[in-house]
Amino acid sequence: MFENLSHLALQQYWWIIISLLAGILVFLMFVQGGQTLIFTLGKSKLQRNMLVNSLGRKWEFTFTTLVTFGGAFFASFPLFYATSFGGAYWVWIIILFAFIIQAVSYEFRSKPNNIFGARTYEGFLFVNGLLGTILIGTAVATFFTGSKFLVNEYNQSTWQTAWGGLELAFDFGRYATFINLSLGLAVFFLARSLALLYFMNNIDDDELMGWSKKKLWNNAIPFVFFFLFFLVNILLRKGFAYDPETMVVSMEAYKYLHNILDMPINTIILLVGVVLVLYGIIRSMLVRWSYGIWYAGLGTILTVFALFILAGFNNTAFYPSVYDLQSSLTIRNASSSHYTLTAMSYVSLMVPFVIAYIWWAWKSINNKKIDAAEMQDESGHNY
Repeated sequence: MFENLSHLALQQYWWIIISLLAGILVFLMFVQGGQTLIFTLGKSKLQRNMLVNSLGRKWEFTFTTLVTFGGAFFASFPLFYATSFGGAYWVWIIILFAFIIQAVSYEFRSKPNNIFGARTYEGFLFVNGLLGTILIGTAVATFFTGSKFLVNEYNQSTWQTAWGGLELAFDFGRYATFINLSLGLAVFFLARSLALLYFMNNIDDDELMGWSKKKLWNNAIPFVFFFLFFLVNILLRKGFAYDPETMVVSMEAYKYLHNILDMPINTIILLVGVVLVLYGIIRSMLVRWSYGIWYAGLGTILTVFALFILAGFNNTAFYPSVYDLQSSLTIRNASSSHYTLTAMSYVSLMVPFVIAYIWWAWKSINNKKIDAAEMQDESGHNY
């Protein structure tokens, strides 16, 4: 079946899978968003325990999806992995460190004889939520704004700055930095908004429900502002196009706007995604409603999926170089071989079963809302 597909068809197939995994990952980052709200929402030790345990039962979903996303990206588009991780290493090392301290925190926060105290590990969770969301969002924004690297004829990449990728967020002499940060901050505030919706769905506590509704305003408005800033800027700026015959990369005015117009199905997906996110948030603000997480969550997956398609399809370089245009990476020059993509495609047929298992596990864990009585019961497992 897959072996009969062209190399380009397999490349497009795997970019679709990468895009779907990215959407699921951003949705599941409500865990990171929630970790930045522990001190804000938790007015007492009991309430902080409810918040931490609500998130603790889902953090492994996020971590597993992150590993799956990274592994799929590495296997299908290894040149991107080598270029980005080889040059922007400080960004990825900080992200990796942030997720390590997250795992340690959930493991040891409530252990007996914890010499550091629960608040220390709650602080680590805050760091993970802050850095994990902003840096991942900032890194993804470079799919549209570009990075400074050179790839030679042997596919060896060299980063042309000494910052190790940190210039993506701190080179304020370049306007693209503000675009990068706007997506990073949009992901941060979106993750917090999704977390608030999740708390409203998962925790049985009237005070936390009321405070979550109030905090939605404080996080949804910045999310909308930063996301619109990012979207408007990429639609109005020049983009990185390549000729499918010669593979020569050039700058094209309004490239991503052209992609919006040239791919109407993807545009509909993007619009539906945005509408679902806003519907889930706004309705939860106005009435006592605990199902906003599902509407906003599905909307997040669709929106991120559409943005990735916008970056990689329609003869667009998904990882452009502003140092040397011809070093820019596309789904055609950065992918694995036809044989590798074919073998991986058969493995990908297991994805629906994995998603079904995650859904079953989620429902089993969420069979009963977390309440104060459960947190005070020492016979169960608490994070």
